[in-house]
Amino acid sequence: MALIDWIIVALFFIALAAIVIWAVRQKEESSADYFLAGRKAKWWAVGSSIFSSNIGSEHLVGLAGAGAASGMAMAHWEMQGWLILVLGWVFVPFYERAKVFTMPEFLEKRYNKQSRTFLSVISLISYVLTKISVTVFTGGIVLKTVLGIDSIWGIDFFWIGAILLVLVTGIYSILGGMKAILYTSVFQTPILIIGSLIIVTLGIIKAGGWSEIELTMGDKMHLIRSASDGAFPWPGVIFGSAIIGFWYWCTDQFIVQRTLSAANEREARRGSILGGYLKLLPVFLFLVPGMIAYTLSQKGLIVMENTDAAYPSLIKSLLPAGIKGLVIIGVFAALMSSLASKFNSSATLFTVDFYKKYRPEVSEKHLVKVGRWATFVIVILGLIWIPVMKSIADVLYEYLQNVQSLIAPSIAVVFLLGIFSRKITPAAGFAGLISGFIVGMARLSLLIFHDSLPEDGILAQIAAINWLYFCIYLFIFSAAVVIGVSFFTKKPTEEQLQGLTFASASDEQKAATRASWNYWDVFHTVMILGLIIAFYAYFW
Repeated sequence: MALIDWIIVALFFIALAAIVIWAVRQKEESSADYFLAGRKAKWWAVGSSIFSSNIGSEHLVGLAGAGAASGMAMAHWEMQGWLILVLGWVFVPFYERAKVFTMPEFLEKRYNKQSRTFLSVISLISYVLTKISVTVFTGGIVLKTVLGIDSIWGIDFFWIGAILLVLVTGIYSILGGMKAILYTSVFQTPILIIGSLIIVTLGIIKAGGWSEIELTMGDKMHLIRSASDGAFPWPGVIFGSAIIGFWYWCTDQFIVQRTLSAANEREARRGSILGGYLKLLPVFLFLVPGMIAYTLSQKGLIVMENTDAAYPSLIKSLLPAGIKGLVIIGVFAALMSSLASKFNSSATLFTVDFYKKYRPEVSEKHLVKVGRWATFVIVILGLIWIPVMKSIADVLYEYLQNVQSLIAPSIAVVFLLGIFSRKITPAAGFAGLISGFIVGMARLSLLIFHDSLPEDGILAQIAAINWLYFCIYLFIFSAAVVIGVSFFTKKPTEEQLQGLTFASASDEQKAATRASWNYWDVFHTVMILGLIIAFYAYFW
């Protein structure tokens, strides 16, 4: 990197520090202040945070790599702005009425304490061992590649980059809480978008135009593949990705916590709508650069060691001094905002669902202190996990999507049926979570030990089922369990259901929801859906 690039990076961190200092100086007298920014966030902060939390190293490495390897196949997961609209229009009213801090807390209100504890444990473990670890590991690789530093003082720069990423992000997450995360996201989001657009523009010009990219990628430009396609069969992609997407966008603490921070239902919904607009961008910001990198490598214009190096290769090869610094701070923005959100969500789950649950008498200031210590411990766990992650990275990253596809179905079923039907019982919700998780982990075990299974055996056949199809089957199985158990177990009381299902919402609650939106909200919702339909029509 040239001197001007380092100056730009330095200015970025100075501006970031100023925002964090401002957030720290705001009084945090309650847990709502620390974990939910006092429930005062505006729509533009909510939407920016939804987007920047979602964009992490899995996009810089995984999505760009997928674009280079399989073209448009993974675009289905990114063109899911409509699912963020489901969060804003369908689920936000129920979360707002419940006044919860966490998604497990909502399950306790709708079902029982066992459901809350189970989802809390699963979420917390999965965050630390998958989401945080993958972000830290691939973040270290990305920083080493884009900065062009192999080692310092004989130490592999991967370790230095990964540790600095965890420490810097951890410091402002601990000190500033959700307020620092929200408002650094507002600062980081435009930087990330501008930096990626520069790469796309220069890359298309270098490749000789969009038509050259389409010609090089060939059939990989199509979204819809054969139903017998081994990797991305169209029924599995359409329905399987929707199940995973619904779980992620509408029920996962990591994302939903941003809307819980909103000042009211209107701000939360409009933040979701902004998030829906922004979510249409990653295909063009990261997937298309992967295809550009593949095209340029085929033409011999850049050297790309492997598909996962697609995005860093473009940064190294295409960008002049000054512009490279701007794009690099976009990379920093993506890595840090995503990781900060994961730290904060993990700390929220621990503090609210475990500590506060078993020590309800403690003061709000004490909970803020516990939240800071919980964040600190999670940061330390992230550091400890780096060498473990490095040793098993290939296996874990390979199975990350599989793990999510096995966790998502039962959680999606419990939330969906929970608000749409008042007949679903507390025992049924817990049974659906447990049974779906057991079946999912059994499938994961078969995948891990697939090579040692008898080739013609039933277990090998189960392991061989396409992961997207299995996701759909698991969703159907979980729904059958929830509905079936509801016939034989005690129904919830009217008091327990108040405001938590469509049928049990009061006239006042329905009126408040209706008053929270107008024709502008409808217009922008239709616009997002229209853009998604146009995208599918073009790349069908």
